[in-house]
Amino acid sequence: MALMVDVAVNHREIINRMGEAAAKVGRDVREIRVLAAAKSQSIGVVRTAIAAGVALIGENYVQEAQGKRQQLNEAVQWHMIGPLQRNKAKTAVDLFDVIETLDSIALARELDKEGRKRGKIVSTFVEVNLGGEKNKSGIGKNELTVLLEESAKFSCLRVEGLMTVPPYKENLEEVRPYFRELYRLREKLSELRLPNVSLKELSMGMTHDYMTAIEEGATIVRIGTALFGPRNR
Repeated sequence: MALMVDVAVNHREIINRMGEAAAKVGRDVREIRVLAAAKSQSIGVVRTAIAAGVALIGENYVQEAQGKRQQLNEAVQWHMIGPLQRNKAKTAVDLFDVIETLDSIALARELDKEGRKRGKIVSTFVEVNLGGEKNKSGIGKNELTVLLEESAKFSCLRVEGLMTVPPYKENLEEVRPYFRELYRLREKLSELRLPNVSLKELSMGMTHDYMTAIEEGATIVRIGTALFGPRNR
């Protein structure tokens, strides 16, 4: 028997905890947004999250997002948070307001091309694989500058932030350095003042570690389990 989850109560608890984390380091919690990681969640559950106040919906798969967008007319922002293959770029540009998983010059070129076809600016974050984990997507930090310099040349692509998924650690103090590093990378790269590159957003932190991410500068936290309960397999 499936457990009943009160998404609205969970959302309030997340907002309260975000406030605690922000206050701890003197930040304004209004600078930080919750993105509902909605992979495998039903239309009804996603609609409940929106009614509770969630304004950003994250999806891992183009096809799943396509099905949900056809049924949901609520005014929310849709983010691609899973790896994006180049052959899905065309559909992704139509579906998503932000693609958080830009990780190559080839994908940047493809997104720009699809944007030009539509007369549309494609908003992206660059996903950075700070842990160097082979089982995770994202660009290495040593390749980040080149990707940003090349992306700056595209007229219909905007890089508006950085995103990371650090290695999972039970001890949150072992995760903190990854969040701190992404913040420092953002500060350093912002000094380049590249056209079409603003890096105003830091998408980092999930259910296990979002309070630590907020303490280290996250502007978007991607929450699944804490909002929706354990995912249905």
